[in-house]
Amino acid sequence: MSRFWSPKVHELTPYVPGEQPREQLIKLNTNENPYSPAPGVGSVLREFRTDHLRLYPDPGSQELREALASNLGVDTDQVFVGNGSDEVLAFAFQAFFCHPQALQMPEISYSFYPVYCNLYGITRRAFPLDAQWRVDLDAFTKDAGGVIFANPNAPSGHGHARKDVQALLERVRDAVVLIDEAYVDFGGESSVPLIADHPNLLVTGTFSKSRSLAGIRLGYAVGSRELIEGLERVKNSINSYPVDSLCSAVGIAALEDEDHFDACRTAVITTRERTRQRLEQLGFDVLPSQTNFLLASHPKQDAAQLFVGLRERGILVRHFNTEALNNWLRISIGTDNEMDSLIETLESLSA
Repeated sequence: MSRFWSPKVHELTPYVPGEQPREQLIKLNTNENPYSPAPGVGSVLREFRTDHLRLYPDPGSQELREALASNLGVDTDQVFVGNGSDEVLAFAFQAFFCHPQALQMPEISYSFYPVYCNLYGITRRAFPLDAQWRVDLDAFTKDAGGVIFANPNAPSGHGHARKDVQALLERVRDAVVLIDEAYVDFGGESSVPLIADHPNLLVTGTFSKSRSLAGIRLGYAVGSRELIEGLERVKNSINSYPVDSLCSAVGIAALEDEDHFDACRTAVITTRERTRQRLEQLGFDVLPSQTNFLLASHPKQDAAQLFVGLRERGILVRHFNTEALNNWLRISIGTDNEMDSLIETLESLSA
């Protein structure tokens, strides 16, 4: 079969997403929100007129971009939307990072970044995290072909304050700095306000995590008009209709209900801190987190064996089979009852 592939395809190492099991498990492996989307989302789904589906959606997603702009405090023409933040990131790699100079990134971060580099032929330079497992902003240099990192970072969980990002932007002025804010709503500080003074800053976000909409695939980017135009040129060279009509209506409904949004993320943060304390009581080393997950390691128990033991007992977490992370488990934050089951099961595994 592979004899029909283009030569480049043979060289690809695709991204491997977290397992989506068919059997009934407590699913703590893909950082999904344990709570339902805003009630208005259900109303949109029930009341959406099916005859609208015969028409193409608005290629500019104007109403959705207006709603996002209002929510984020920016102008509509500073907002771009796409089919999940993964697609938005893919467009950004093509638009801004195909340069002779290397794209700079953390050694441990979202594992899709190296995949995109390989796909688009982008040279990358990776820097280790610091001794506290934080992205080392001081390592990025002003001669970079671009800079990308998640803030808060995944899977380590640490987030830099806006003032730290501003200091980086004062140093790196001639290349795009892309900050992936997929998890920012769980305790991080957004860098979106810095866009007004830094035309090379692009911030990406998603509806998958704090808005509980991983199933519809909706992401966005915020930046100067120059950067947004670059993304639009790439989008319109691939697919001028990436966000469908139903997805746009659902996204707008989610943005309109701030009370539900605040209640859900507060619940996740509260459960996260409670779970962190209980894991530490069991002897785990747990990194501080500003996300909806925890990265945990036990000095006396093998992470791979814990992963298998948990799965056999109906609980699925994420184990990364890499040198740096092979004795760590990434645990998504579920409901209180789900996290109680996790702790009880870990107690039985270590008994």
